[in-house]
Amino acid sequence: MSEREAAGRMVRLCHLYPDLMNLYGDRGNVIALAQRCRWRGLGVEVTAVGLGDRPELAAYDIVFMGGGQDREQELICHDFETVKGHSLGEAVEDGVALLAICGAYQLLGRYYLTSAGVQMPGLGILDAWTEAGRRRMIGNAVVESDLFTPPRTLVGFENHSGRTHLGSKARPLGRVLKGYGNNGEDGQEGLVYRNSVGTYLHGSVLPKNPWLTDWLIERALRRRYGEAALRPLDDRLEEVAHRAAVRRAGG
Repeated sequence: MSEREAAGRMVRLCHLYPDLMNLYGDRGNVIALAQRCRWRGLGVEVTAVGLGDRPELAAYDIVFMGGGQDREQELICHDFETVKGHSLGEAVEDGVALLAICGAYQLLGRYYLTSAGVQMPGLGILDAWTEAGRRRMIGNAVVESDLFTPPRTLVGFENHSGRTHLGSKARPLGRVLKGYGNNGEDGQEGLVYRNSVGTYLHGSVLPKNPWLTDWLIERALRRRYGEAALRPLDDRLEEVAHRAAVRRAGG
């Protein structure tokens, strides 16, 4: 898609709970999505959606929600379930591109059982469930993902005690090369469903993995406009940052 073809096209991005769910620089994912759209001549409209707001989420092209600690998750849980849950479920089934990080990823599943024994209901959009473990899984991670052709690595920082397990309908985002992933046991990281991605990779994940950023933008454009051939960008700096993160993880 040339700049002339991109002119007049708008990407509508919804940032859910930006004041509460923003661990480890997760807001940087919104910045990366918006900037890579602008570099291609696409218009971008970013809307912050907080507690009590009742948006029609299917009207957006990309929805992002970051991570939070148990306290923040408990604060938004009722609102997320009763106010926004139905709308988000409809949006996901309609093909809206979604990126959910850590705590958001957990709440999109069936439930999250905290270390205090409190079971927070999830939206059940993703075929997964999470239970807190005794040991935190912390460190730099490297994941190989076949979401791309050919497969690419994804890098990020993980810090979670939740053990997420995928159901039979779930597809993992990738295979763990370094780090823990979903639960530190089965070698899987994240989840992909339709145009939705859930992952434990913080840091922010998108600036160091531009191919994942572009995957989300492509899905958004294809849903809205029917085609999404993105013009290549000069990603030399992003590639350097990615390789540095791989080395830091010991990969």
